[in-house]
Amino acid sequence: MTAAAPEPSAARAVSVRPLTPADLPDLVRMEGELFGAGAWSAQSLREEIAGPGRTYVGAELPDGRLVGYAGTWFDGYDVQVMTVGTDAAHQGRGIGRLLLVHLLDRARETGAEAALLEVRVDNDPAIRLYESLGFTRLGRRRGYYQPEDVDAWTMRLALR
Repeated sequence: MTAAAPEPSAARAVSVRPLTPADLPDLVRMEGELFGAGAWSAQSLREEIAGPGRTYVGAELPDGRLVGYAGTWFDGYDVQVMTVGTDAAHQGRGIGRLLLVHLLDRARETGAEAALLEVRVDNDPAIRLYESLGFTRLGRRRGYYQPEDVDAWTMRLALR
């Protein structure tokens, strides 16, 4: 079962594809815009998208521009949502939702029991997205996001 709802027109205009090392410049740019001091380095991103159990996808416009990315890690039991990000100029258009729904569908296919994630307590758009897909809050992690010392909600979605 897919948790997808009708997507805004911008999301329908993108295609979802696996990320490759050639995407690193765009990933580094978007990470910096979205996460500032907490952004992953190019080396960390390179290792992450190629790591065992990882599934990373990007949202690509018809002209080839990458405008979003998301990734999960499957440990053989649960899927951990590692990141969901949309280029600042394309936020609020359903692209993050499209990417996450794609990854959750893949997680169901692998037999994952649940999807887990952490999200900044002050990231209201992301919290709304996750809750709209059925994620529930499990608890609060104090000072999880460094160096800002911002708390995070831990969230879970049953996949079976």
